[in-house]
Amino acid sequence: MRKILIGGLCATMIAGLAACNDKQTETKTAEAAKPQTTQTATAAAVSKALGSGIDFANFDKSVRPQDDFYSYVNGTWIKNTEIPADRTSTGAFYDLREKSRDDIKAIIEEVAAQKDLKAGTDEQKVADLYRAFMDTTTLNKLGIDPLKPELAKIDAIGNKDQLMAYFGSSQIIGGGTPMAFYVDVDAKDSTRYATHIWQYGLSLPEKDYYFNDAERFVKIREAFVEHMRKMFKLAGFEQPRKSAEAIMKLETAIAKDHWDVVASRDSTKTYNKYALKDLAELAPGVDWNAYLAALGADKQADIIINQPSYVTGLAKIINDTDLATWKTYLRWHLLTSFAGDLGEAFDQENFDFYSRILNGQEEQQPRWKRGVSKVNSLLGEVVGKVYVKRHFTPEAKARMEQLVENLRQAYADSVDELDWMTPETKAAAKAKLAKFNPKIGYPNKWEDYSQLTISATDLVGDEMRAGEVEHQKDLKKLNSPIDRDEWHMTPQTVNAYYNPTMNEIVFPAAILQPPFFNMEADDAVNYGGIGAVIGHEMGHGFDDQGAKFDGDGNMRDWWTQKDLDAFHAKTKALVAQYNGYYVFPDLHVNGELTLGENIGDLSGVTIAYKAYKKSLEGKEAPVIDGLSGDQRFFIGFAQIWRAKVKEEALRNRVATDPHSPAKFRAIGSLENMPQFYATFDVKPGDAMYLEPANRVKIW
Repeated sequence: MRKILIGGLCATMIAGLAACNDKQTETKTAEAAKPQTTQTATAAAVSKALGSGIDFANFDKSVRPQDDFYSYVNGTWIKNTEIPADRTSTGAFYDLREKSRDDIKAIIEEVAAQKDLKAGTDEQKVADLYRAFMDTTTLNKLGIDPLKPELAKIDAIGNKDQLMAYFGSSQIIGGGTPMAFYVDVDAKDSTRYATHIWQYGLSLPEKDYYFNDAERFVKIREAFVEHMRKMFKLAGFEQPRKSAEAIMKLETAIAKDHWDVVASRDSTKTYNKYALKDLAELAPGVDWNAYLAALGADKQADIIINQPSYVTGLAKIINDTDLATWKTYLRWHLLTSFAGDLGEAFDQENFDFYSRILNGQEEQQPRWKRGVSKVNSLLGEVVGKVYVKRHFTPEAKARMEQLVENLRQAYADSVDELDWMTPETKAAAKAKLAKFNPKIGYPNKWEDYSQLTISATDLVGDEMRAGEVEHQKDLKKLNSPIDRDEWHMTPQTVNAYYNPTMNEIVFPAAILQPPFFNMEADDAVNYGGIGAVIGHEMGHGFDDQGAKFDGDGNMRDWWTQKDLDAFHAKTKALVAQYNGYYVFPDLHVNGELTLGENIGDLSGVTIAYKAYKKSLEGKEAPVIDGLSGDQRFFIGFAQIWRAKVKEEALRNRVATDPHSPAKFRAIGSLENMPQFYATFDVKPGDAMYLEPANRVKIW
């Protein structure tokens, strides 16, 4: 389990990543990609747009751009596009993910077609992992057998000290536990790695799912208990209904002490360093030495507890709950964690609850797509190395490097022009900006998989061994220099991220394609697309959490109090703005949860526009396809957020995702930009008009 406190364009690598980057069925939520026949269904269709890089077939001219710019740019596509039955969403991100998956499939199948691959080679591992996942005959025959050694270990737990030890060993192999241990950079000393503990252990998306009395949540809880009963019955466990109810009761107790999603994204509140000897006082009555020894981390002097009150509450639950119930809980989490690696009956039942009921996905995605995802998950940089050679040109990397530097300079200019910040804080902000480390396309140093053994007949074992290798890699970081070459996304990932403790902005190769980045399009659309993405990630360095870190990646106060107060006033206004956006009549955006991403979006498009204007060097932009440069820029920005999402999945995202829904990512930022008003003649009375005093400008 790794928790990286980073801001992503689409998904944040914190606690399960439910954002636009849907998880695969085997990790409990669903996203797939199915070729569409409707217009602009794939990235290939996007690339056929006119020279401007804009696809006019997507426009809905019945909508005034002054009232709903998102629908004006994307409305016809939204009306005519159906979400494929094996997906919960579709749109610009998902089209590229479909293309990336197809590209990786081609690589995997070429490798898998080879015979007599030498044991231990990367090629053998890719081929056999894919074969293991695709071999449903063997998986159906094995049934629950691959889990029996771990189930026997659970049965053998004789006391609470042994229970704590098993919490540690179970996490290493990928089983579920109520705490998540991980290794990451110490947020207050970015020269060292530290051990951390994050709250964990729930089967439903977030704590509110256990307590909300609305009919939808009541039905989900009922369906969850029934799902557990069915899974236990398939596994041949005794008293499946009674066991399911016991787990629901225990997880409800665990959920009560969980911090909510807003509190858990606060990097100040979640930094709590304890000496190991003081853990007994924080959480009395449990054997911390047994837990940490099982993880191989008992020799460290300290550990960072992200949610201390949760750990205190959990200790009481551990002490007050009988051992038999905890064993049932562990059996359930082992079973559900590996459901996608077992026979088709387990796989389908897992899909039925986590994908169909929770997220509205109608059909299971084709197995080959999930097989590709499995290879990406366990051996991502092996296939990523080939992907880069085939699909990412040196010219694209060079152009991106130039765009990043243009955005960096535009950001520095913008800081100089701020009327609410003192010179002292401006200097500190620019010093941080100058230290941004951009990573573009692919790592300088590729992942080493030599310690991982992969078998074509042992899929569960492959997963467990991968967990063990990853854990050992993390342990080796302790007391070692910081690895600044490490990436937390593969090159074939359609996303981007900012990591505050490294002060790095990272853009994998797969996102550097239309509509985000089009080598054939003019600069206006590229600045509105990938330029806004670059600016978004830079903006995370100065959002409500990123602004707590300096240029060296240390969380410390580098603001004057006056500037900090002014900054908080602006962020408060942005929270209020997004709280006013309704996704459904009964559900609005959570402005506090989405604040960091909303700052990233606003900063990104603002700085990208400034960089675009700067790139013209005082000249007028050419008119292309009947549009001015400014018009193309804003259209380029709006079209990257083109998306449709199933209602069930969208409701889940609003509850758990730090990103606003796509429509509000487009219009929320533009409503604050005077340049947008001027370009599209937005006036009082128009739906997108905000009074100047109510417009938010942060960076």
